Amino acid sequence: MKTLESSLAGSWYPASETEIRRMAEEWEREAAADAASPVAPDGANVLVLPHAGWAYSGAVAWRAVRAVRGRTFKRAVVLAPSHRAWIENRLVAPEADAVSTPLGAIPIDRDWLGRLELVAPVLRNDRVHAAEHAAQIEFPLLQLALAPGFSVVPLVAGSFGEEQMAMCARALAELMDGDTLLVVSSDFTHYGEDFDYAPYGTRGDAAVRERAAAVDAEAAWRIEARDADGFRAVVDRTGATICGHVPIELALRAFPKTMSIIRQKYATSSDGDGDYSRFVCYVAATGCVKWQGEGSEVLSADDRAYLLRVARASMEKAVRNGMRRGAGIDVSDAPKSTRAKMGAFVTLNDKTTGALRGCIGEIMPMRPLVEAVAARAVDSALGDPRFSPVSERELSNLRVEVSALTPPKAVASWRDIVLGRDGMTLEKNGCFAVFLPQVAPEQGWDLPTTLSYLSQKAGLSPDAWRSGAKFETFQAEVFHE
Repeated sequence: MKTLESSLAGSWYPASETEIRRMAEEWEREAAADAASPVAPDGANVLVLPHAGWAYSGAVAWRAVRAVRGRTFKRAVVLAPSHRAWIENRLVAPEADAVSTPLGAIPIDRDWLGRLELVAPVLRNDRVHAAEHAAQIEFPLLQLALAPGFSVVPLVAGSFGEEQMAMCARALAELMDGDTLLVVSSDFTHYGEDFDYAPYGTRGDAAVRERAAAVDAEAAWRIEARDADGFRAVVDRTGATICGHVPIELALRAFPKTMSIIRQKYATSSDGDGDYSRFVCYVAATGCVKWQGEGSEVLSADDRAYLLRVARASMEKAVRNGMRRGAGIDVSDAPKSTRAKMGAFVTLNDKTTGALRGCIGEIMPMRPLVEAVAARAVDSALGDPRFSPVSERELSNLRVEVSALTPPKAVASWRDIVLGRDGMTLEKNGCFAVFLPQVAPEQGWDLPTTLSYLSQKAGLSPDAWRSGAKFETFQAEVFHE
């Protein structure tokens, strides 16, 4: 297992477990003694945390982290800004299997990350994460607070165009569930000439702090109001040097309107010595939200595993027998939910290169899902006209992916198609083509580009989608081996 070692232990926070726990105990005593500390919402599953060295921001971060002490989460998704790498229209995840701190290793939830990659543009790069403190600084805080056994999904974000931001927000919202904690990593105003932000002068007195705090308060109020556009407007209008403004905005656009969020603590790096000629501001907040994707899936983990076994068994039997007909397998033990009539696609990819090796499906719910999966796995291996039939020696190097589809619905215009959520069909002049929901995010396409390729797939000109075409959309539960 490849582990990404901490580059902060011994500098940004202590190198020993004993000293780490001693600091946490000190923060807890301080927080418990503060009668004015706000009450965190029950069932908190969102944390906004600073990411400076613990000597400056650790006690502030703990005011939010303590709200999830002892809680059991399967995973913590950490959204962090990029300080050293230029990243555009992508989320960057580690290549590694785990991250490490003096408190031990935390596995990366590669299955959840794989699901995210199907609906959002994600790049894997260990170098970015090894150099980025904004995600790393949160790992030992989570280890101190959460029940053992959780995994982590660290995601570093740079800049986004509007459509790519919306795509990533939808993907995050749809994948979040009751087992997931979202951590948004951001410091707030960086004040001083070396930060290129000193609109109130460099006198270094308390009045400077108060004016910077007023800007942060306005931005924090927009966060509490779940107002992504308003938050962005504050940053643009004031020039506030909130380094995690992109992760914050991304999270705000993923939050349902039912979310509540409460500031727990505000402080600056200069509150101890009172020299406000140069300082960094910190906010800690807790939130509680029911994610959009919670309860939306109809297939359990066991159902999905069963369907993947059926797909592989059908494919392998057909390939080894050299026949597409009569290659069925026994599905009499199929779980009840897999017997519902649903459309399905089966996609085969080369494990080594990631290249497509076959993809065939049916959109309309004509037969039980398990039967559609079994049949289309065989068709993908032996009947995709774009590829030669799969050979027996290839079987072990293929990854099977299943997309279980909702019934298609007509939309009035191509503008109603939501990338990252919707699969789509195009029909015009007797020509027809379909893209699964994961196609555009995998390729990094915007909507016009996606529709141009869809038109070409239907045998039409690239601009044929602009007039006279009919569109339908559908959604999919996508899972793979």
